[in-house]
Amino acid sequence: MPPNFKFETQFQELGYPIIAGVDEVGRGSIAGPIVAAAVVFFDYPKLKKKLKGVDDSKKLLAKDRVELDVIIKKVATDYSIGEVGVEEIERLGIGAANILAFKRALDKLKKVDFALIDGRRFRGFDREYLCLEKGESHSLSIAAASIIAKVYRDNLMSNIEVGERYCFSENKGYGCSKHYQALEEFGPSKHHRSLFLRKFYQKKETNTLFEI
Repeated sequence: MPPNFKFETQFQELGYPIIAGVDEVGRGSIAGPIVAAAVVFFDYPKLKKKLKGVDDSKKLLAKDRVELDVIIKKVATDYSIGEVGVEEIERLGIGAANILAFKRALDKLKKVDFALIDGRRFRGFDREYLCLEKGESHSLSIAAASIIAKVYRDNLMSNIEVGERYCFSENKGYGCSKHYQALEEFGPSKHHRSLFLRKFYQKKETNTLFEI
């Protein structure tokens, strides 16, 4: 069953007129920022047809995400991006950086009364919200946010100056064989998360110890 506006409608009926769907991308990447997007829709019944095909960004082809990104931005009442860079991720830790990305995205909206956020419940948030596990599969607002965040971050990673060395246009900063081979050849760049690379270097060191 595709995502719908069931949760958005329920919370509007509870007295929250402006509801944002929020999702992030890049949490598990070994390079680049975490990017969160927040999206607000109105007139839910009228938008169902216009948002046909909107789903969890991971389920969609890249070309479909790009096309849907344009549609979402056209019909959305409001949308925004929150970004947390590598230095902040290193300083805060991935969990706190993730929450900060959500906060930055929501803070950029003109107005929001309630947030539907993909993922498990967390602490340290000063807004009224509900976390939905696999939220992109349930809420159209969250699914739309996942697409906007993904398209934004993919473009960002594809255009990083040294990205060609590490095949960022292909892997978008996530770990893969080509990426790890490039790390062995060139070492990490300023865009890499040193905490995330620790296991890679520990494994490499262990393998070296047992070479004959």
